[in-house]
Amino acid sequence: MSAARRAMILTPLAALGCLYALILVHRPAVAGQAGPAFWVFVAVLWVAAGLALGGLSHLRLRNPGARRLVGLSVPVLFGAFLFFLWEVIVVGAGVPSVLMPAPSSIASRFAASLPVLRDDFVQTFMKSVLSGYMIGCLSGFVVAIIADRIPFLRRGLLPLGNFVSALPVIGIAPIMVMWFGFDWPSKAAVVVVMTFFPMLINTVAGLAAAGRLERDLMHSYAAGYWTGLIKLRLPVALPFIFNALKINSTLALIGAIVAEFFGTPIVGMGFRISIEVARMALDMVWAEIALAAIAGSAFYGIIALVERAATFWHPSYRT
Repeated sequence: MSAARRAMILTPLAALGCLYALILVHRPAVAGQAGPAFWVFVAVLWVAAGLALGGLSHLRLRNPGARRLVGLSVPVLFGAFLFFLWEVIVVGAGVPSVLMPAPSSIASRFAASLPVLRDDFVQTFMKSVLSGYMIGCLSGFVVAIIADRIPFLRRGLLPLGNFVSALPVIGIAPIMVMWFGFDWPSKAAVVVVMTFFPMLINTVAGLAAAGRLERDLMHSYAAGYWTGLIKLRLPVALPFIFNALKINSTLALIGAIVAEFFGTPIVGMGFRISIEVARMALDMVWAEIALAAIAGSAFYGIIALVERAATFWHPSYRT
């Protein structure tokens, strides 16, 4: 059977089977006491979903729109099936919510706690993450330009950057809280420390990536340092710079959340996670984790879109 035919047959069948299993597992006679027949059915769905996704991933379509749609559907369906397994295993096996709440419970708590989640998002992401991210990335970029112009500064800063990058955030956060107080500036300071050196190191490496032939050509045109920097070396360094921006988008969120464990006003993702863990309210903890994952993924995606628009000429985007 061809991959296209297998995908067309198994994908809707697996989807209907998963829907039926979700309805079945929430019945009182099955929830918490699912029998062997139910688990055999889930195993069959596992095999069918794997074959369906394998068929979709091997499709070779000529239409660009259809090709992009299929390429997007594979990770979406794979993620949906993982959530399906999470739901049926937790509910069917009767796993206590204090150990692992079901996705349906997390979704219900998420919907019921939107005002709290909104305030936590504003405190952690809009204030701490964005301010620290912009300051850290911008200062790292500026210092990289200065270090590129002054060789001894570059030789001194890069080893220091590797050293600081290895420092644990749990060691930096209490110090920043003592220096800048309990509100969001101390968390932004942690983010600055975590994002400064990745931007510095990647930008310096990008500025050195221009080929010798291109630099000799600029020199033959009597181009000065700043002309060569703007016309040649910065465009070549853009993939390195965006790589640092993408890395820092995740580091910034992690740093801000961890920093809130060491002192914060009664709001923020890290504060909420630490408080709700102490209360054994794991559904709220997972709701905060889901919020952080959504915010971090959206942030990363926006940077990736800007990167694609700015570096469309790069070989990695050629088809």
